[in-house]
This record gives sequence, structure tokens and C-alpha cells, in this order.
Amino acid sequence: MSWTWRFEAEDGAAVGVGPAGASSSESFPTQSDAETWLGETWRELLEAGVQQVVLEDAGRKVYGPMSLRSVD
Repeated sequence: MSWTWRFEAEDGAAVGVGPAGASSSESFPTQSDAETWLGETWRELLEAGVQQVVLEDAGRKVYGPMSLRSVD
């Protein structure tokens, strides 16, 4: 299994820039590892222009899109 995050704009379009210019996150061995990483880096993603993310497992959508913006 290869868990990754897909970075998107608010309209669902792919965002070409995440941390270090990546268009998707690094691969993680487990869903838990991917979710932990997101919890640690979501602010950086938001600052880089990512508005929402989709979790994928080996290219298959698991869930999302999930907004990175806080609910007011």
C-alpha cells in the first residue's frame, strides 16, 4: 500500500505546489502515518496555496476532499 495526499485548490483543481514544490505528498506505509503527517504540515500546505486534500491509497481515493481551512 502507498498512502499519499493529493493537493487541491478550493474548486478541486490540482495544486502544483506543496511543501518543497511537490504536487502530492510523499508516500506513507499506513493511513495513520499519512494522517499524522497532515496534522503536522497542514498550515504549511495552506500557506503554499493548498485549500483541500484527498487521501489516496495506491491511486484509489479513500476520502476527501477535506478542507484545510478552519471552520469559523
